[in-house]
Amino acid sequence: MTLHLRRRTFGPDDLLVMAILNRTPDSFYDRGATYDDEPALAAVDRAVAAGADLVDIGGVKAGPGDEVGAAEEVRRVAPFVAAVRDRHPSLVISVDTWRSEVADACLAAGADVVNDAWGGVDPDLAAVAAAHGAAIVCTHAGGATPRTRPHRVGYDDVVADVVATTTALAERAVSLGVSAQSVLIDPGHDFGKNTYHSLDVTRRLGDLVATGWPVLVSLSNKDFVGETLDRPVPERLVGTLATTAVSAWLGARVFRAHNVAETRQVLDMVASIRGTRPPAAARRGLA
Repeated sequence: MTLHLRRRTFGPDDLLVMAILNRTPDSFYDRGATYDDEPALAAVDRAVAAGADLVDIGGVKAGPGDEVGAAEEVRRVAPFVAAVRDRHPSLVISVDTWRSEVADACLAAGADVVNDAWGGVDPDLAAVAAAHGAAIVCTHAGGATPRTRPHRVGYDDVVADVVATTTALAERAVSLGVSAQSVLIDPGHDFGKNTYHSLDVTRRLGDLVATGWPVLVSLSNKDFVGETLDRPVPERLVGTLATTAVSAWLGARVFRAHNVAETRQVLDMVASIRGTRPPAAARRGLA
C-alpha cells in the first residue's frame, strides 16, 4: 500500500526513519537535552541530515512523572512544530500525543501525523486527524492508562490481541474520514506488555504486516531490549538495531528511533539484501 503522510507519499518498498524529538525536561533518554528551542531545532537539523524521513515531536514523557496538562503540552509542542515547519518545509512532522486538543493545535501549526501511542483513549483524536487531512498511528497499549507501566498484564495470545485492537482502531479512523492510505498500526512494544510479550510481537510481526496496514515500530532503547540483554539505557543501541533489522525483514515500514544515522544504515542494508535498493557503490571484483 502506498503511504500518504499529508504532504508526502511513500511507496511500499520505502523504509522510513521517524526521528524522536522530546520536548520534555524529563525524557528517559536525553534527560531534557531538547527541551529548549535552540538545541531542539539543532537536533531536528541533525536528524534530517542523518536521513530521517519524519520527526516525531512529543511534549509529555511516556512514563510516570509530573502531571502535564493539555495547555502545557500545547505550549511545549505547537509553536515548535511551526518553527520546524518553517525550517524544513518538506519534512513530515508527527506529534506524539493522545489528546485531541493537542493534536488539533499541532496539526494547525503544520504537523502531518498524529502518533497515538496510547491506543485511542481519546475517542475524538481520529476525527481531529480526519478534519485536518492528517495521518494517524493506531497503537496497541493493552488498554493501559496513559503514562502508566504494565503490572502483571496477561493475554491469551498477545499478537492476536494486537492485531484485533490495531485493525479495529484503523478501521474506525477510516470510518471517521482518515484516508486508508494515511493509517499506520503499531504493536506498541513495552506499552501494556512485559518483555516476553514484546519479544513475541517482534517474532510474529508478520501477522501484523499481513493485515495490509503499514506497520510502524517504536523499538529504540526500550525496556524489553534492556531486559533481554541486561543493559541500561545508554547501552541498548546494539539490541535496538538487531530488532530493527528483524522487524524490517518481516515487513515493518516505519521505524521510530533516537539514533537516526545508525537506523538509516541498518534499513538501507536490509533493503539492499532483499533487493529493493541497489548498493551505493559496487566496485569489488568489477575492475
